[in-house]
Amino acid sequence: MNKNILVAPLNWGLGHATRCIPIIRALETEGFTPILASDGVALDILRKEFPHLQSIELPSYHIEYPKNGLFFKLKMLANSPKMVDAILSEKKRINKIIKEHNISGIISDNRLGVRNKKIPSVFITHQLNVMTGNTTWLTSKMHQYIIKKYDECWVPDVNTIPNLTGNLGHLDEDIKTVKYIGPLSRLHKKPLEKKYDLMVILSGPEPQRTFLEEKLIIELEHYVGEVIFIKGKIEAKQIIETKNNITFYNYMNSEELENSFNESELILCRSGYTTVMDLAQLGKKAFFIPTPGQYEQEYLAKKYKEEGLVPYCKQEKFKIGKLLKVGLYKGLKDFNTRIDWKVLFEVFEKK
Repeated sequence: MNKNILVAPLNWGLGHATRCIPIIRALETEGFTPILASDGVALDILRKEFPHLQSIELPSYHIEYPKNGLFFKLKMLANSPKMVDAILSEKKRINKIIKEHNISGIISDNRLGVRNKKIPSVFITHQLNVMTGNTTWLTSKMHQYIIKKYDECWVPDVNTIPNLTGNLGHLDEDIKTVKYIGPLSRLHKKPLEKKYDLMVILSGPEPQRTFLEEKLIIELEHYVGEVIFIKGKIEAKQIIETKNNITFYNYMNSEELENSFNESELILCRSGYTTVMDLAQLGKKAFFIPTPGQYEQEYLAKKYKEEGLVPYCKQEKFKIGKLLKVGLYKGLKDFNTRIDWKVLFEVFEKK
């Protein structure tokens, strides 16, 4: 009988869910039965990708972004009581799920309440350090305390220099349970003919996703070239619209997205880590617009610019002419790491 493995990504944009897709595929290949658990758009996209798998809705963390990125930390602080309540509810729910669905292992992508002492529990994160400005030391220590409660922590990066996460994913003092598994991407490089000069792909929580969408639509009025624009809105039905030189999609599945990436010359997007891993896997050049106030994305954007890989600018300062800078940068490259899933999943044979 196949072992049931609960896979539970955080619902914070689409990144946590989409980087779990290759893990879910690998679990099935290796003879496990994944059971999906999340909430909101993260659960929606996993259900679309794996309609044959059982899925469970978990309590929402109620993550909200401020309209002004300067107030990001205050907004997170104001939301923290709701998040704590959700995590406590999540813990109780997980205990019931384990009994009801005969769960033999857990993979939590940044869901802090998805863990159980009696069965192997894995935490996925690229943030061993959680950057929050002048409180980074505190949030990092708190996060590391939680990480140590899990049997293993999988970091989707390499433990060498160069790497993709920099200070986010590497510590001065190692945590024994941390394993660097290499970057995760659901996409693969294909030798397809170019169809689009520019691909715009949006993600992340509201209202900042909508703010950027509205700004870019105005800026693209001055762009000469074929554009494919994926809004990152997971809805019941796929909607495709064409206006002049721009083809709009509300969302794409993995296969469609893979083809569009390969058919595009340049990518305009957030500097979220899952998107970064996709770009590295495909060897694509890009321009980044980090989510206002999100320290992690701002750090990554600065890191890649300083390394001569990808240019970026703040959301309020973006003009379409800035894309001309991309030619001066090398772009992200694939590390050519290959995950030995059979060995990685040995953790579920313990306890």
